[in-house]
Amino acid sequence: MSDAATPPLTIVEIQRRVGAELDRIGSVIDELGALFAEAGEELALVGGPVRDAMLGRLQNDLDFTTSARPDTTEWLVSGWADAVWDMGRDFGTIGCRKGPWQVEITTYRSESYDPTSRKPDVDFGDSIEGDLGRRDFSVNSMAVRVPSREFVDPFGGIVDLAERVLRTPGTPEDSFSDDPLRMMRAARFAAQLGFAVAPEVVAAMTEMAGRIEIISAERVRDELVKLVCAPHPRLGLTLLVDTGLAAYVLPELPALALERDEHHRHKDVYEHTLTVLEQSIDLEHRLGNGPDFVSRFAALMHDVGKPRTRRFEAGGTVTFHHHDVVGAKLTRKRMKALRFSNHDIDAVSTLVELHLRFHGYGSGEWTDSAVRRYVRDAGDQLERLHILTRADCTTRNQRKADRLRRTYDSLEERIERLSEEEELAAIRPDLDGNQIMEILGLGPGREVGEAYKFLLELRMDEGPQTPEAAEAALREWWASRPE
Repeated sequence: MSDAATPPLTIVEIQRRVGAELDRIGSVIDELGALFAEAGEELALVGGPVRDAMLGRLQNDLDFTTSARPDTTEWLVSGWADAVWDMGRDFGTIGCRKGPWQVEITTYRSESYDPTSRKPDVDFGDSIEGDLGRRDFSVNSMAVRVPSREFVDPFGGIVDLAERVLRTPGTPEDSFSDDPLRMMRAARFAAQLGFAVAPEVVAAMTEMAGRIEIISAERVRDELVKLVCAPHPRLGLTLLVDTGLAAYVLPELPALALERDEHHRHKDVYEHTLTVLEQSIDLEHRLGNGPDFVSRFAALMHDVGKPRTRRFEAGGTVTFHHHDVVGAKLTRKRMKALRFSNHDIDAVSTLVELHLRFHGYGSGEWTDSAVRRYVRDAGDQLERLHILTRADCTTRNQRKADRLRRTYDSLEERIERLSEEEELAAIRPDLDGNQIMEILGLGPGREVGEAYKFLLELRMDEGPQTPEAAEAALREWWASRPE
């Protein structure tokens, strides 16, 4: 992971970076700007692309703001772009593609929330300054007029970007009243950019945390996913917990900060969880390129069953028996409330439920049968389970950590060996349903399913069977069944 403690930038360095980035995309912004200027309309590159240009990391997604209404915008770009589409005409946005560039052009606007509404009221505006004033943070409230490339920064965004701090263009109370989701966005941008959040913004988030309840679960979910997949998720998650926002959007997280007392001292499960998340991120390279939400969210949720299962035993010890099973149920419930897909819910819940399974491995005492079941139960989440299990070791005892790592290395080697020998990922009984019905003289029904399950358990226990051996075992099992 990159270091969140990046030193402040200088204004000169920022100006150098943005100039170089604008030159790189000049063919797009100058042509498009000229089209709008000839029609008597204003156009400016705005928001995230300007911020990212200043950070030297501009991507191919370009956002513009304009004085033109959506119909005019669509007419102007139709002869210039390779493709044009209506992204949200009611919100003033027209999308298009020019070569590798994905472009969104939105009419100057202002939007705010009614205190009881989940959806913003949108009105078109008359000036770029008014449009910038309605945006979430000053670092996102900068623009570059095109084709003149005049810099517009009425709220000091370039200074805040140089100092790596998040502030709102106006008062944070007004900003968060207009759109409470901006409180989540503060945490997300802290996680993405590694920026600090201004004290007055933190204070407003704390005071107004309950306002997040008027925002739809889908919008909250989307911000949470972006936060978790950011380079510095600890920064954003800590901000959510400290301001009280997490109590509304992910209450299982602050619940991990378990109570302590002088008689029952134990590991801080909240800090342990954040460490596991960071360690799982360090292992993500095993899954390929890019952040993996399922892996990260499983790390974040793996111990959420502990508060419900905590027990103080004689002698001052603390136990969390069955917190894996309880945690999986809590995870499933929370993800459903946040409108996650069934695929993501099943994947994360499976990982939470299985995250302790390895600790029954001991020093390698598992039979091949147990290893097969480990692989079968993990299914297509096996590689993520490897990551979660390894990341869950946060002991400071280096000898213990090395022993656990070596033991898991041994388990992975056994899985690989058995997989080569037996194709574990596609494990099936040695006889299929049609063969079972032919051997036992049965038609389709419950008894065929029971026979299939028996043969699958036999395959797990004893490994691959010849068709003759499987048939003999099946006939013996069938004959011994009670009437």
